[in-house]
Amino acid sequence: MQGRLILDDAHPGAWNMAVDEALVEAVDAASSPPVLRLYRWRPPCLSLGFSQPYEAADVAFCAAHGVDVVRRPTGGRAVLHHLELTYSVLAPLGRGPFSHDLQAAYRTICRALVAGFGKLGVPAGLSDEPEGGHISPTEVIPCFIGPAEGEVVALGRKLVGSAMRRQGGSILQHGSILEGWGGSLQAGCLGLPDDVSLRSAVVTLSDLLGAPPRPEVLAEAIAAGFAETLGVGFVPSGLTSEEAARAALLERERYGHPRWTVHRDGAPSAGGAAGA
Repeated sequence: MQGRLILDDAHPGAWNMAVDEALVEAVDAASSPPVLRLYRWRPPCLSLGFSQPYEAADVAFCAAHGVDVVRRPTGGRAVLHHLELTYSVLAPLGRGPFSHDLQAAYRTICRALVAGFGKLGVPAGLSDEPEGGHISPTEVIPCFIGPAEGEVVALGRKLVGSAMRRQGGSILQHGSILEGWGGSLQAGCLGLPDDVSLRSAVVTLSDLLGAPPRPEVLAEAIAAGFAETLGVGFVPSGLTSEEAARAALLERERYGHPRWTVHRDGAPSAGGAAGA
């Protein structure tokens, strides 16, 4: 089975979310094979989960420090996208590497990430059920506190924060791979006095390797982990003209618009499963 590998540039948050949705729409319409997209964010961006209150963001702090705020189509909790590589997987259910079981698909994707980290010598694995059980995605706490079952951890701390939603008969799963950590920005965007509660819950590639891998080395390792785990041959690709046009519309009418970011008006119609 073949898929598409999109190694993207750094873009604003609204565009990144619009592209992920445009791609899962194309996959679900069978106009695209499965896609693995690796991308970054410029400027830094705080993304809120689909159901999370807008008040989770310290909007004044974000504006003063040049941080965008966007609402994801996926569940989960707030994530500051900064000093990271983001992955997204857009794939059909019940065909190729994934069954119709959403949680099984989630775990398979996390295993692919672990395989990719293994190629870098990173001792990553999957977490067990957290103490205290499930954390509600509407709680005003950040994604990286308290890994859910099956998430990617190293040395007992969270290395990747992921979230998924279903689009028709397909999935959109994306997540943040922490390369480094900017404590004051992480805390300030969430209205916290410091990052003490956050930092103790996470580990970064810089912590584990002494320095983050070169961007091309990290992307190559992650792509290889997915190809090996999913049994998919990924071919380098870019957006088609139709996908780019759809993403531009979604950026303008949804992800870049306050009625979506603030009020969740115009929400995607499909249901979803939360991670992060």
